[in-house]
Amino acid sequence: MKIAFFEPLGRGWNRMTSALFKPFDLNKWLVVAFTAFLAGLFDWNGGGGNGSSQWSRDGSFGEFIDFPGKAWSWLTSHPGWFTLILFGVAFLVILGIVLLWLSSRGKFMFLYNVALDKAEVSRPWKEYKKEGDSLFLWRFVFVLICFLVFLFLIVIMFAGGSQLYKDTSFHGFPILFFVMMGIIFLIVAVVVGYIALFLDSFVVPLMFKHRLSAMKGWGMFLNIFKTRPFHFILYGLLMLGLSLLFGIAVVIAGLLTCCVGFVLLVIPYIGTVITLPLWYWFRAFSLEFLAQFGDEYNVLPGEKKETTKT
Repeated sequence: MKIAFFEPLGRGWNRMTSALFKPFDLNKWLVVAFTAFLAGLFDWNGGGGNGSSQWSRDGSFGEFIDFPGKAWSWLTSHPGWFTLILFGVAFLVILGIVLLWLSSRGKFMFLYNVALDKAEVSRPWKEYKKEGDSLFLWRFVFVLICFLVFLFLIVIMFAGGSQLYKDTSFHGFPILFFVMMGIIFLIVAVVVGYIALFLDSFVVPLMFKHRLSAMKGWGMFLNIFKTRPFHFILYGLLMLGLSLLFGIAVVIAGLLTCCVGFVLLVIPYIGTVITLPLWYWFRAFSLEFLAQFGDEYNVLPGEKKETTKT
């Protein structure tokens, strides 16, 4: 079969303009934006600084590599702050779990409205409770695994860097070690990013169509992924490019409005209302792309996508 990219992208755009602008219905816009807001609650996703050209043994690298030990020593010597920080972390963890649950249910609500051209909240919330809870459990385990993996890498980075730094036969900043760790971090981040993208773009729609659990949804997706891995990798790169273009457009719009646009975009829900066409387009594009693999993968009701054999 022939798998296209720009044709489903164009069909997704047409689906978005037809649903949101032909005709324009403010009530529909606000309702669909609310479900899009719920769907993206847990998806809103560091920084750096310049040091001296050479980090000496007595310079900033030594302070950096000793930071975990000094931080722990400070916390244990200030029990009041330690308790306060512990409660703060516990609160953030609980808040994150709640947002993850709401987001998992919201993804099916937003998908329901896009696939069926609806503007409903209560019906998809109730109807896809089982699938939403299954998605929540899968994402919770996935987030936990990712946290443990990155924590392990951070421990290795500080422990290995500290060992090299204290080695009397080694002088200066261990560049090669940190370059290797940076590459490992990048590889892990790319893999995590692709898993999250495939889950949202393809696994959730398959769960929606066939009323599957998250694990069975992944199994169904992997059946087509292993036949066309290159196409799905290109899909991810295309989505990255579109996201970068959107980011540039947001920066330009924010500057042209004297930063008023930036303020509006960071306000919960209001930002989603303003940018709803983008999120609707991306959601519709993923459905149109997936539909190319046959009726079994077509989430759009009443539409049959023809596939061309080569």
